[in-house]
Amino acid sequence: MTDFRECYAAKRMSVEDLAAEVQNGWTLCTDAALSEPVGFLAALAERAGKGELSNVTIQTLLDVYPLEVYADPALAGKLLGCSWFSSGGARKAVNEGRADFIPNYYRDIPRHIRANYEYDAVCVSVSPMDKHGYFSLGATASYSPAMIEKAKRVYVEVNRNQPRAVCGAQLHVSQVDAIVEHDVELPVLPAPKLDEVSLTIGGYIAERIPDGACIQLGIGAIPDATGMALKAKHDLGIHTEMFTDSMVELIECGAVNNSKKQIHVGQSVTTFAFGSKRMYDFIDDNPGIAILPVDYVNDPAVICRNDNMISINAALEVDLWGQVCAESVGTKHMSGTGGQVDYVRGACQSKGGKSFIAFSSTAKGGTISKVKPILTPGAVVTTSKNDVDYIVTEYGVAHLRGESLASRARQLIAIAHPDFRDELRFEAKKRGILI
Repeated sequence: MTDFRECYAAKRMSVEDLAAEVQNGWTLCTDAALSEPVGFLAALAERAGKGELSNVTIQTLLDVYPLEVYADPALAGKLLGCSWFSSGGARKAVNEGRADFIPNYYRDIPRHIRANYEYDAVCVSVSPMDKHGYFSLGATASYSPAMIEKAKRVYVEVNRNQPRAVCGAQLHVSQVDAIVEHDVELPVLPAPKLDEVSLTIGGYIAERIPDGACIQLGIGAIPDATGMALKAKHDLGIHTEMFTDSMVELIECGAVNNSKKQIHVGQSVTTFAFGSKRMYDFIDDNPGIAILPVDYVNDPAVICRNDNMISINAALEVDLWGQVCAESVGTKHMSGTGGQVDYVRGACQSKGGKSFIAFSSTAKGGTISKVKPILTPGAVVTTSKNDVDYIVTEYGVAHLRGESLASRARQLIAIAHPDFRDELRFEAKKRGILI
């Protein structure tokens, strides 16, 4: 019988020695969020800072660590960060022209990787090896399988704080070229403040969610407020891109039991998790949480197989046609498309399904309306006018799907902040939208 511990020991090296393997011109990659190998990336940045590396590209997604590749302008020309989504430091670097960005639907990243990329190495953070020689890819499984297929070398960074997802992506020690150990506390997502606006919007959405529904929640105060408002519901299910703390609350209070789902009955399905330490502990060794690749989890054809699928996502602004911008403020890049469109489409194709795009009615202390006659020049359209379903603010709910342009405009003006309704009505009439 193979002694996997001997195989592990033979492949183990220091973070510094692993970073020394990287050569000029390499393209490296990692998966999203907690999958990022921070020790390895920091050692690479140190080498680059000494002038030992040049023209090395590192692909990332949803950067929850303060990675030097995005934070340090002095690394320009040495390390290039290239994000599939961008957040945190990547967002700043993209806007400053120091990093690159790949537009995409989240579900399509594995397809893009298999069709268009060859990697010199992939490196991901994993949980400690089990007795059978397997590492769990922990709280993230979104596109690691595709990266591993297309990589010449597979590196893992073992972190004892990474949860072991028993129903998630696994990697055997025989598939690995090098192992480093680097224990760091996993970053946590601070709990958002649930203000009166968030609670009001969450209540509007919860009223429209039936018992037995299957839910997807995005990031932020409004999805969290909606989750809290769902505690009185029964037999809910979860099929979501991101697993959140509000979902842990719903499972523990009994509102979610996944009993009415049509697929993965009894399991909450996600492609990555990001939240509190309590949530990471909840995932650890939990067979009720399935962390699966994003090309499956976010496929609208899979999402819609659950009846009464409900998706809840955010936006920065919406125009009177119902075009939703969730990625930029004018020309200023904020993030990628992520899975919003995947879940809008999947929910709307589901029997009894509904999609909600929710946001507060104003920005900058009430001085700017988020419901606009036209999107801010340069704004990126995330969800198209043909896909949009429900729009929600603290002033109510607009149902746009299948509605005429005039009906959409009337409904959106009605849920805009009162201070801006006359202006919106004037612009709509001037443009011949209200008839």
